[in-house]
Amino acid sequence: MNVPRELVFRYLTESERWARWWGEGSTIDARIGGAVLMRLPGGVEVAGRVTELSSPGSIAFTYGFRSGSPIPEGGSLVTIGLKDHDGGTKFRLAHAFATEGSRDEHVQGWRYQLALLSNVTANEAFGAVTEPVDAWFSAWSNPDTPARDAALDRIASPDIEFRDQFSMVIGVEDLRPHLAAVHKFMPGMRLTRDGAVRHCQSLVLADWVAHASDGQERGRGTNVFAFAPDGRIQSITGFWNPAKPPT
Repeated sequence: MNVPRELVFRYLTESERWARWWGEGSTIDARIGGAVLMRLPGGVEVAGRVTELSSPGSIAFTYGFRSGSPIPEGGSLVTIGLKDHDGGTKFRLAHAFATEGSRDEHVQGWRYQLALLSNVTANEAFGAVTEPVDAWFSAWSNPDTPARDAALDRIASPDIEFRDQFSMVIGVEDLRPHLAAVHKFMPGMRLTRDGAVRHCQSLVLADWVAHASDGQERGRGTNVFAFAPDGRIQSITGFWNPAKPPT
């Protein structure tokens, strides 16, 4: 996960965040022996008790269904471990079952739940992504070098990567002269965001439109932004839409 370990752990130990992950009405009492409740779609309830807790590194709890036959309450054990990894978090989950059949029934369910967890943690960590995305387009369009460089220092990781049809740049120190060249060879060109950003697990899509100094549209496309755990832009890949044939 491309988010800090402390934030991920809060989603494992705080009822409000736990409910954002598992669903409304889900709760967790993060202490040894504390109750765990997961309310799944369709009114299905899974319950258990916390058996191990080490902040902010690990938690274990029993897991079983309050009704039905898949697994009785207390009939299985979930263990989650977190480690710092490349500025983000390595997430390890183990679910011990009594039977292979019960295990196999949960594989896809856990893939679904872990995708949800990755999204809700990223939504909190990078929830204000519109601001750095707009700041990027503003910096790209700004002919004032000191102001543009100050914006890059604020929003870009030092090792930022930028690629599009006309660019292949690695590092903010190479990005500075690259953007200066934009204003030398395409004076007055500017980019603006077109529509809402779309966000999934620290990746963001943002459509844009390019206008020349005379206000005429010169192209459209989409940027894919990847964010570092500290919230700065790690990479940008730009795609230009195919040119429309003349009418």
